[in-house]
Amino acid sequence: MVSGPSGSGKTTLLARLLKGKALKKVLAKSVSFTTRPKRSGERNAKNYFFISQEQFKRQRLAKKFLEWTKYLGYYYATPRDCFQKQIKKGKHVILCLDFPGASKIKKLYSKNTVTIFIQPPSFQALEQRIKGRCNQTKTIEIKKRLKLARQEVRLFRSYDYSLVNKDLASTVSALKKIVLKAINFKREKKE
Repeated sequence: MVSGPSGSGKTTLLARLLKGKALKKVLAKSVSFTTRPKRSGERNAKNYFFISQEQFKRQRLAKKFLEWTKYLGYYYATPRDCFQKQIKKGKHVILCLDFPGASKIKKLYSKNTVTIFIQPPSFQALEQRIKGRCNQTKTIEIKKRLKLARQEVRLFRSYDYSLVNKDLASTVSALKKIVLKAINFKREKKE
């Protein structure tokens, strides 16, 4: 499970990690539901399942989510059925969650969960990433994201691992080592 502030590079890191053929066979990335609008280049069912607030509330009441949160006015959730299908296939599921979501999954699957926190190299770099990624984002939202990032970074010690995403290639390599270690550990436990 991967967490980190907005703009830390979580999504990019996971995409690069899943490009490897060997890992693709054993890993699956969970696609979350969200009520936020699509950004340029995003695709439904690939980046997120984009749904309305009404649809979100109905699915939440029907207990279709493993966990959910509200972030900057939008809802996000991990679909229970997709997660369980991947587990039944024998895959290891990678989730991209905030701290409350990561905590909930860790409680539900304490023996099988490894948590990784992705930190930006600096807040100045984080601000540049957020502005570059969200060129249509209002200044007030950027300020909110940065304020939340400061709070989230303080929680990094609550995770099993913490990586500073200064250089994408080396961070992907470090992330891959952690994931391979976690997978091998789980395989050894089963045998």
